[in-house]
Amino acid sequence: MSSQSKTLGIEVSGDLLRAVAVASDDSISEAVVEPRFDGSDPLDRIVSFVRTALEKLGPVDAIGIAIPGLINRQNGGVAYSVNIPETSSLNIAEAITGLANVPVVLENDANAAAIAEFTYGAGKGSPSMFYATIGAGVGGAFILNGELWEGAGGYAGEFGYIAIDSEGTRLEEVASTANIVRRTRSRFNRDSTSSLGKLQEERIGIAEIVKAGEEGDEFAHLMLERTGTYVGTAIANVINLLNLETIVVGGEITGAKDIVIEAITARAKELSFARAFAQTQILAATVGEDAAAIGAALITRPKP
Repeated sequence: MSSQSKTLGIEVSGDLLRAVAVASDDSISEAVVEPRFDGSDPLDRIVSFVRTALEKLGPVDAIGIAIPGLINRQNGGVAYSVNIPETSSLNIAEAITGLANVPVVLENDANAAAIAEFTYGAGKGSPSMFYATIGAGVGGAFILNGELWEGAGGYAGEFGYIAIDSEGTRLEEVASTANIVRRTRSRFNRDSTSSLGKLQEERIGIAEIVKAGEEGDEFAHLMLERTGTYVGTAIANVINLLNLETIVVGGEITGAKDIVIEAITARAKELSFARAFAQTQILAATVGEDAAAIGAALITRPKP
């Protein structure tokens, strides 16, 4: 890449479309953000947003797309997406290649965010890292010896599928943002002292829970702490199996990182092989809400 080259990263999430340009000197543009929904065909909407991003941030040498779901490596499409099912089977790479006439690469959003954290964030300088994201879905990604590791079929890192109890409850069933909100709404009427009780139930979302927890609300603190305990149970499995140096946790709940990371660490310590735990640092993600888009831009860079 020339010293002036740059690549475009696009994140497709449940609610938003987000774009950033990353230059070869590692400078990062201000993000372009638009709602994902506008009533149009899903593929047309994504293509339209990429056109807007190119007008504002281009020209670029390549485009990376981060999207929640399983990626079809053969045709550059989305094989399956739980959180955005309407994108399943769409050949997004082909459509955008036709628009921009540059190489286009699709990647799972957790993998992309992991690359951003490993390059610029909490995982920078670590030989290997596991990244967990707790958001609308619960995902994970491995970077081993500096390389993204996706497994035999590209399915490695399905962190939300880890069972956290003897009943087979999966982590995503209790730790995704929708399930944190569900658990909180089901209990908040039992605590008359909680500041959340001043809100209408339908107005209690993850942002309100995190804000209340950070402001000292004991009930919100408890709900976030329990979430951290669930996540820590699953992270202990990662520590025991892989003995990694660094584990980074991202997503909306890390807005209350002091509560959540402390609970994750305490539970992971309880369930991990002590020698392996002693070699592991568990950190909150630092890149922020642009992580998946930044990582999407980075995956298009040629390997040195």
